Amino acid sequence: MSLQSKINQVIKNINRMNTIEKNSVGVIRLKKHEKNPIFSPNPDNHWENIVVCNPGVWYENGKFTMLYRAAGDDEEHYIRFGLAESSDGVNFERMSNEPIFSPSVDGPDMGGVEDPRIVKFGDEYYITYAYRPFPPGQYWKFAHDVILLPESGEDTPLVYKKNIANSGLAITKDFKNYKRLGRITTSNLDDRDVILFPEKINGKFAMLHRPKEWIGEAYGTNKPAIWIRFSDDLMVWEEESTLLIAGREGTWEEKVGGSTPPLKTKDGWLIIYHGVENGGLGYYRAGAALLDLEDPTKVIGRLEDWIMEPEHDYEIEGYYKGCVFPTGNMIIDDTLYVYYGAADKYIGLATCNINELLDKLKKSK
Repeated sequence: MSLQSKINQVIKNINRMNTIEKNSVGVIRLKKHEKNPIFSPNPDNHWENIVVCNPGVWYENGKFTMLYRAAGDDEEHYIRFGLAESSDGVNFERMSNEPIFSPSVDGPDMGGVEDPRIVKFGDEYYITYAYRPFPPGQYWKFAHDVILLPESGEDTPLVYKKNIANSGLAITKDFKNYKRLGRITTSNLDDRDVILFPEKINGKFAMLHRPKEWIGEAYGTNKPAIWIRFSDDLMVWEEESTLLIAGREGTWEEKVGGSTPPLKTKDGWLIIYHGVENGGLGYYRAGAALLDLEDPTKVIGRLEDWIMEPEHDYEIEGYYKGCVFPTGNMIIDDTLYVYYGAADKYIGLATCNINELLDKLKKSK
């Protein structure tokens, strides 16, 4: 390397450090709970003896209800949901030694159910979840984005041939008995991170989703991104989607997706989302954005920096090394609670003052 090249590299490093220092001034971070991970695999239950993560959490009448993703050490890696409850949001007790919601025997979600997100309309809880028609296998032993595929013929539908992940809708009144309403995404798209808004907006239901194949010039994004769309019916999503939040090249969030259900605040809809560095191959971190209350296609605030990242062993050493993946949240008094999967193996809790976060978002561009 020539002397001038070395000088240029030094200048580049100094500028980079100055940028990092500038971006670190006044940033807001979620505080990890001292008892994290607050929920861990249960070696006594075969269906959850290696994985519990990515929980949907609902708070009502002083009780926290957690619907969590779980898996055992079977080679196929079937994924199910377990149920736990808590009075303080930290110490959760399992409500059953059996899964509370499992893959169907012969339906479209017979390969596994994943990542529940919970909202409530009337007296019923609506749960969006991702599923596959065939179990994915122990994916951490495969190359990135490689999963098990079923035997198939020339005319086998793409959704089964490629074991594409779709998203479904289920309803319950008690978190013990469920009705599966079916698929709410297009079968030939890997469309996950499907999350409902908790109320109608201008007379319509609203949904966040992340179609993996919607990339390229025609879609306005080079990596999978967060889209929003509306409907008159929770099972019929045919209106055109709008690109809401796209990734930023060369940052912690090159690839993005929705994480937790939107929370209505006085300043706008609060969105906690996830971002992935290195073209979608690196660490998973969490970010925050604010949407207009009356027109949530408008992003009125978005933090440049992440609010949570993998930093502890339980977030780094697991089945995805370096991942915090929020899926449940609520505001209690002035505190934002965020529940997240850690390294695809544990469940953690992080909090912050909601007013401080909203203030930062209102000042962001």
